[in-house]
Amino acid sequence: MSRKALLRRELLAARRLLTREDVENAAVVLSRRALDLPELSGARTVAAYVSVGSEPGTRALLDALRGRGVRVLLPVLLADNDLDWAPYEGADRLVRAGRGLLEPDGGRLGPEAVLEADAVLLPGLAVDGRGMRLGRGGGSYDRVLARLAAAGASPALVVLLYDDEVVARVPEEPHDHPVDVVVTPAMTRRTGRQGR
Repeated sequence: MSRKALLRRELLAARRLLTREDVENAAVVLSRRALDLPELSGARTVAAYVSVGSEPGTRALLDALRGRGVRVLLPVLLADNDLDWAPYEGADRLVRAGRGLLEPDGGRLGPEAVLEADAVLLPGLAVDGRGMRLGRGGGSYDRVLARLAAAGASPALVVLLYDDEVVARVPEEPHDHPVDVVVTPAMTRRTGRQGR
C-alpha cells in the first residue's frame, strides 16, 4: 500500500471516531474562521463543495457566502470523475448524487466554470506546511487544479480541516498542486505557495 493510501486510511479512521456533535461544533468555528479570510471576504465567486458525513462542515459557510451576495459554485461529479459546476441556490435545492454526495438540482455551467472563481474551497484529508494537500484519491480535484493552471487562473486555494490533519509531510506526486490557506478550528495557516 502506498504512503498516500496508508495516510488516507489513518485519517479516515480518525474522522469516523468523531461524534455528530464534534462535527457540528467544528463546522461553526470553521465557517466563522473561513468567513474572516480576505480571500473569501473579497470574493465575488467561490467554488466550494457540500460536506458530507464527518468531513469538516461547509454548509453554514455556503449559506453565509450566498447571504453576502457571493456567487457560489458547487461541483457535479461526472461519469469520468471530472467535475461540472452548478450554482448553489440553497440547501433545499440540493439533491442526492452518487457516492453519497449532494449536488445542486439546477442547470450545469460546464467544467470551465471554475475558471471564474476568485477562491476555490477544496476538500482534503490533510495538508502540510508546504501547502501540499492529500485528497481522497479520486483525482477530481487534481483535474480542477490542472485546469486552473492550464488557463493561467490563480484563485485562492483554501482547505478546511480538523486540527490534527495539518501534518508534517504529505506524500506528493508530480501532478500535485499546493494550496494557499488551511483553516482548522484552532488556526488559520498560510502555506508556502508562491507566485499567486
